[in-house]
Amino acid sequence: MNKSFGAWAFLIGIVLAVIFGAMEQVQGIMLTVLFIIGLVVGLLNITDKEATPFMMAGAVLVIVSALGGSVLSSIGWIKGILDASLAIFVPATVVVAVKSVFGMAKN
Repeated sequence: MNKSFGAWAFLIGIVLAVIFGAMEQVQGIMLTVLFIIGLVVGLLNITDKEATPFMMAGAVLVIVSALGGSVLSSIGWIKGILDASLAIFVPATVVVAVKSVFGMAKN
């Protein structure tokens, strides 16, 4: 149940990131919604086995989105989509990293 909810949250988050980002102004309630979806994805969707690949992919996505947003700032809707994706992947990656550290500390 949680896995499917997390998967749906991830899919909905990506769709919303594209929609909100295309509007070129990701702020306020839109940013909060994407942040919460990122937390849900990190908490419910990623298992211990998936943590390392997710953190690697998440780190790459965060770096590319941040740098790509800087480089492509003249194309507003692309920058908006990259910024919106940051609002999902940063909290998800942080949550998974913290869960991974706690898992290692337990062992």
